[in-house]
Amino acid sequence: MRIGFIGLGSMGAGMAGNLVKAGHDVTVWNRSPDAAAPLAEQGAAVADTAVKAVANVEVLHSMLANDAAVREVLLDSGVLDALPKGAVHVNHATISVALARELVAAHADRGLGYVAAPVFGRPAVAAAGGLNIVAAGSPEALATVSPLLALLGQKVWPMGDDPVRANIVKIGGNFLIGAAIESMAEASALTRAHGVSAKDFLEVMGGSLFASPIYTIYGGLIAEEKYSPAGFKMSLGFKDIGLARAAAEAERVPMPFASVMHDTLLEALGAGDGDLDWAGMARVAAARARLDDAKR
Repeated sequence: MRIGFIGLGSMGAGMAGNLVKAGHDVTVWNRSPDAAAPLAEQGAAVADTAVKAVANVEVLHSMLANDAAVREVLLDSGVLDALPKGAVHVNHATISVALARELVAAHADRGLGYVAAPVFGRPAVAAAGGLNIVAAGSPEALATVSPLLALLGQKVWPMGDDPVRANIVKIGGNFLIGAAIESMAEASALTRAHGVSAKDFLEVMGGSLFASPIYTIYGGLIAEEKYSPAGFKMSLGFKDIGLARAAAEAERVPMPFASVMHDTLLEALGAGDGDLDWAGMARVAAARARLDDAKR
């Protein structure tokens, strides 16, 4: 299949690589050209503009960082206008509900298929083809891209024919991940203040009451204070909690804990920690409790 792939960050590079390995004719583009070099070595074609990356494709995958990047690359630069009629666009980005609705209309106006397929997983999982993918779109569009999604994920979770449904599931899921991290951060600050290390505490929790990937993965990062290199940056976490708050306000849904996480992440960004993994919320909790203060 002729595939375009736009956005080769920490997640997109591994995803595009899996499509290349499966033998598809993949053309890639990234705003930072150096990111495309490893894909070229694997056999992908590299376009020098986003529009050229989609000129003759049957399916376009995009994995962009935020609303602004999606709007700039897909709408303002003319990518959707350049896609052949009948092509299907698979959008893996975590975006706002408002932009999600705009994109549904934009694709329909151009005679394009559209599937929202945000993913859960970290970069190593993406490279291994082990993502969980939440997908929504018309049955025809989903049928076209399902074999490709199967190469990218261990499981595809169908959410119906309205792409916006997949986006709100992703927003809600990232809120839950952030809430777990914030809870571990505060609880481990509490135990540290009473002489029990974060490692000892989180090993108990991750091996008993909270034996799940989120608690074991992020609990391990907190226990080791391993926040760099980031699998998911604080700055992206701040963006996603903002998406949850905006979606909640639109439907008058109170989410008090989203405000707590907003403040924690804003504090981290203010301290210059935006590029650290968002497990680093534990640093904020420890600093608030003055656990690393030499006088304590």
